[in-house]
Amino acid sequence: MDRCIVLVDAGYLLGAAASLLAGEPSRSRITVDHTALIQALRERAEADTERPLLRIYWFDGAPDRVPQPEHRRLRVMPRVTVRLGALTRSDGRWAQKGVDAAMHAELTELARNRACSDIVLVTGDGDLLPGMMAAKEHGVAVHLWAVQAADNNYNQSEDLVAEADERRVLDRTWITKSVRVKELTGTCAPPPAPRPEIAAILSAPLPESAPAATAAPERPAPEPRPAAATPQNGGAERVRNVPTPKDLAALRAAGPPQVQHPATATLRWSSDRGWVDRPGVPAEPPEIASMPTLAQLTTAEQRWADREEDITAVSGDPFEVGQVFARRWVERLSDRTHLERLSAMYPRIPHRIDGELLRYAARFGLLAHKDDQIDEHDRYAIRAGFWREIDGRTGQERTLADA
Repeated sequence: MDRCIVLVDAGYLLGAAASLLAGEPSRSRITVDHTALIQALRERAEADTERPLLRIYWFDGAPDRVPQPEHRRLRVMPRVTVRLGALTRSDGRWAQKGVDAAMHAELTELARNRACSDIVLVTGDGDLLPGMMAAKEHGVAVHLWAVQAADNNYNQSEDLVAEADERRVLDRTWITKSVRVKELTGTCAPPPAPRPEIAAILSAPLPESAPAATAAPERPAPEPRPAAATPQNGGAERVRNVPTPKDLAALRAAGPPQVQHPATATLRWSSDRGWVDRPGVPAEPPEIASMPTLAQLTTAEQRWADREEDITAVSGDPFEVGQVFARRWVERLSDRTHLERLSAMYPRIPHRIDGELLRYAARFGLLAHKDDQIDEHDRYAIRAGFWREIDGRTGQERTLADA
């Protein structure tokens, strides 16, 4: 068949690009415009091979093979197929497992079935040498592409280079059209600027670090409670005076919100799966505890449509995930008094709904495998997105003082 196929080892392509632009192979040091990158790969492949593109295969690793937001964006692009291997952690470092084997299998299968006349390989791993040789024996021309090395040396297996029919180097000019290095301050890269709703939460001082003079005398802070033994704290006993949203709700009920100082309004989420009842804090009222979950409001037909939307339209950005969940919940309510009750509960989300929200977010790979624990910034963003959608439906404008 007179057409070309591109096989991309994302670990090699983006790692080498990070080395070239940032001086180290960490993909966290770069940002990638995947739409522009895919288009550039397609145009270059069609120009080099003088054949129309059949497909681009994107091989990458992911924790438990759960697609990350970038994989979700890629796999719905035209002519792009994503193949995921495992991403495991050993000795404090992440390593891909199964990616090379998947590339080898795809390479040999495409050649054996004569699916194309030319295959472009974007990789540097010598383990693909047998697959390259097999493809050539089936009459396929193999083009090997390299990313320009930071030290102007080889960053590919010399055996691959010697065996390839054609070779091309993707230079800095080509790379920087779709990949850029993150800005640095000193020696540490700053986190991305959060949205205003999240910034108000993250910028508030923790109670233990706030000056004593700034405490609000009208509102006593919650009693210090020992931290629960969890995998995150290793069971170590630690006393923290950090109010949860449930604590804040109790404080709010005790008096007018305007006397509450921002230092006592710090939001600290109590659980990865939802709220945790704490001693001395009243349980949820029956009308709140019985508030319907999204699953209860969703029909079988809507569930199917939701999954279709999740796969094809939701990128997996934490803020967006919270908004999508809240939109579906609000639109399916038959009793609008539930929405009014929920809005009045800010910043708390009822137990069952909050747990369901985080389980929904877990489908997008947001909540696991971030240094072996839940990523706190993601949880803030998910809930901020949820409240932004609720506020849009009720006409509310939240500030930190509202907490």
